[in-house]
Amino acid sequence: MRSEIVEMFRKQPGEYLSGEEISRRLTVSRTAIWKHMQALKSEGYDIEAHPRLGYRLRQTPDLMLPGEIEACLTTSFLGRNIHYRAAFPVSTNDIAKQLAEAGCPEGQIVVAETQAGGRGRLTRNWFSPYAKGIWFSLVLRPNFRLQDAPKCTLLAAVAVNKAIKKVAGIDSGDKKLVGILTEMSAQIDGINYVVIGIGINVNIEKEEFPSELKESATSLLIAAGHPISRLELLQEVLAEIEKLYNDTKSKGFAQILDEWRIQSLTLGHIVDVFGLGHEFSGRAIDIDADGALLVDTGAAIEKVMAGDVSIRYKKGL
Repeated sequence: MRSEIVEMFRKQPGEYLSGEEISRRLTVSRTAIWKHMQALKSEGYDIEAHPRLGYRLRQTPDLMLPGEIEACLTTSFLGRNIHYRAAFPVSTNDIAKQLAEAGCPEGQIVVAETQAGGRGRLTRNWFSPYAKGIWFSLVLRPNFRLQDAPKCTLLAAVAVNKAIKKVAGIDSGDKKLVGILTEMSAQIDGINYVVIGIGINVNIEKEEFPSELKESATSLLIAAGHPISRLELLQEVLAEIEKLYNDTKSKGFAQILDEWRIQSLTLGHIVDVFGLGHEFSGRAIDIDADGALLVDTGAAIEKVMAGDVSIRYKKGL
């Protein structure tokens, strides 16, 4: 009901709608309409009530509410099913895996304003302040070969970078701006589902980062010099992922690997590789057909899978 009321406001922006007109269109009492208006206000919608003119929507909240996400989606299946909470006690990946196990449709997304259990690679915690970033996970059910599933991380990285460039006008840069964690459930004969968790630091001020992140992390607000619409960026990320995913299902991952090479700020530079007890440094020289980063240590060419390690990029080298 509330989504229908918001949609009515959208179709007549800035105009008053009488309680009588709304109740007539929705075939409910004016008392019920009043209660729905109070509920919308509690969600952050700025609704003005006039005793003679009715109700007017002055401003929508900068929250990841399902109705706001759905309003401008251009995707056919990605993001058409939304599981939203203001806060999750665990990561959105954990919730998405539960939904995937229960049989949710492909394209399901899980979105939060904050998550207490947000994590990056190697189980590191991910800083996710309330309503300051995009913290979400999506469920895919690809017919890829098992060995191709890790490349979904590269697909998501290419899509996110494209969306950031389109919405914010900048590249992702060398500081920690985006985190992507891909997890999979599979059997010998195929993939059950892939969950891709994405965190983007959007409107976080520099002083808001914890002391241990101040030098290594940044946000779109800091990089672009002005606030960025989280809703617009999320909608663009979903559109880019769906397009690349559909292309990959018919053409394979070669295009994704080529685009990653073009966008990468890592290739040609020295990286420190940490993880699984195997730590080394070397120059990133390419990415192979399996999606592994090739690092020349001087003594050997090491293959680094995105899901295995955390890579620290050394700027200027």
